[in-house]
Amino acid sequence: MSGCPMCRRWQDEPDLRIAELELCHVTLNRDQFFPGYTLVHTRDHVTELFHLDASARHRLIDEVSRVAGALAEVFRPTKMNYELLGNMVPHIHWHLVPRFDGDPLWPTPIWSRPHEEVHLEADALRERIAAIRSALGLQGGPA
Repeated sequence: MSGCPMCRRWQDEPDLRIAELELCHVTLNRDQFFPGYTLVHTRDHVTELFHLDASARHRLIDEVSRVAGALAEVFRPTKMNYELLGNMVPHIHWHLVPRFDGDPLWPTPIWSRPHEEVHLEADALRERIAAIRSALGLQGGPA
């Protein structure tokens, strides 16, 4: 869907690409206030989990879990947060956010208070993406 920011994200922000999986695109969130904050969104425009058949839903959850496991391996968080809302962007997408008991908003939701965004320099961004790709068992660049 051309008006959907999630449908355009993979094309619009190639520097944030982590992986192109069977059903999902995986991108680093530009704001890294929460280190490792990653978005996993369906490659096809789908708004609800129940729009997928059971097999696709199971494979989708497996992909989300695989990415969460890779983030946990790289960042060693206290807890992994999974956000699947879609009210503002009606396209299935998870916000996977490694959380640490020392982060400034712990233990509240990431949107509970405003914060200054943290944008990484290009080299640091590439290193973070490479570490996540390696934990996913992927080689080279995302696409």
